[in-house]
Amino acid sequence: MSGPDQPFVLRDTDARGVVTLTLNRPLAFNALSEEMLAALQAELDAIAKDEAARVVVLAAAGKAFCAGHDLKQMRADPSLAYYRKLFDQCAQVMMAVQQLPVPVIARVHGIATAAGCQLVAMCDLAVAANTAKFAVSGVNLGLFCSTPGVALSRNLGRKAAFEMLVTGAFISAAEAQARGLVNRVVEPEQLDAEVESLVASIVAKPRVAVALGKGLFYRQLEHGIAAAYEDASQTMACNMMDDCALEGVQAFIDKRPPSWAAAGK
Repeated sequence: MSGPDQPFVLRDTDARGVVTLTLNRPLAFNALSEEMLAALQAELDAIAKDEAARVVVLAAAGKAFCAGHDLKQMRADPSLAYYRKLFDQCAQVMMAVQQLPVPVIARVHGIATAAGCQLVAMCDLAVAANTAKFAVSGVNLGLFCSTPGVALSRNLGRKAAFEMLVTGAFISAAEAQARGLVNRVVEPEQLDAEVESLVASIVAKPRVAVALGKGLFYRQLEHGIAAAYEDASQTMACNMMDDCALEGVQAFIDKRPPSWAAAGK
């Protein structure tokens, strides 16, 4: 339970380099207050420098994943300068998730609304309990979810994303999966096992290949097709020169399992 002496974000790292970050404001539905954003930014910055990190699981304490921004805190200082600073701070956190060299998996239960839904969309992968619900509901309060719309429109088709943004309506976990917001949906008691199945698959791969691939994946989405292919070709050529790729290809030729340890995985 979070409190005055409890961190806003809990961190746990296992022997494989799997880092679990847990949003820890359960009584506030893990709202993204300035303090929560700062704590999350600090953890992401530390992981970015940690070469032993392999995967990040983003989880949450309590009944909700994340209810978005802290509206009480926002209302306490109604100035343009403050709001610009707050939304810039949030955008930096969202970009830090995408810029990490390792995959980030959202472990979603309960509700993920507004900036909380944005956070799910910015993660590379997402696994949700079938009881989870998603919405970008700011429009119901007269505040169009513009910044969540950036992430949402890069996950869903345009019309599906705009419908969520303009209606503020909740969608179920099954609908979120069908629309491309989450990868997998399971019973609540299976959530950890399903996340682990993704984690295990990722940590079995060479870190360098995953890091190169993640960086390229997001860069090429913002390019025209010719520039995307140019970037992808250069990235793949560099990847092919890595010892792990050379070992992997040779193992395929030799019809044997690759020895990542020998290749310096």
